[in-house]
Amino acid sequence: MGGTIIVWLSSFFLLVALLILVIYQLMSLADLEFDYINPYDSSSRINAVILPEFVLQGILCLLFLVSGHWMMFLFAAPMLYYNVRLYQQQKHLIDVTEIFSQLNDEKKRRLIKLIYLVTLLFLSLFWMIWSVLEDD
Repeated sequence: MGGTIIVWLSSFFLLVALLILVIYQLMSLADLEFDYINPYDSSSRINAVILPEFVLQGILCLLFLVSGHWMMFLFAAPMLYYNVRLYQQQKHLIDVTEIFSQLNDEKKRRLIKLIYLVTLLFLSLFWMIWSVLEDD
């Protein structure tokens, strides 16, 4: 029981950290859209948290894979695949000179990530509660 709870709590905290990073990126894009910060500051803030986001997503998938939670791994794997593809194609960083032309696409991309991560968080909470009640 103890190992399962640790896995679910770790996944919960990893998902919360991922949510915070994506919300931070959305806030930076919104600040840029409303002209509160300049494009250089916005792109440097977002680019600073993109690689930690990718690493946390990889750790989350690895945690699900190693712990044997196959369904959660299958739910988390598409986002990891998408992040790896972005990194391989060198499209993961925001270019300061093209940020205004890509602003709507970048916001949509992060909103989809946010919805996806919230769904994963609810699934993780469900399975955590299920595993606690199942052991009792």
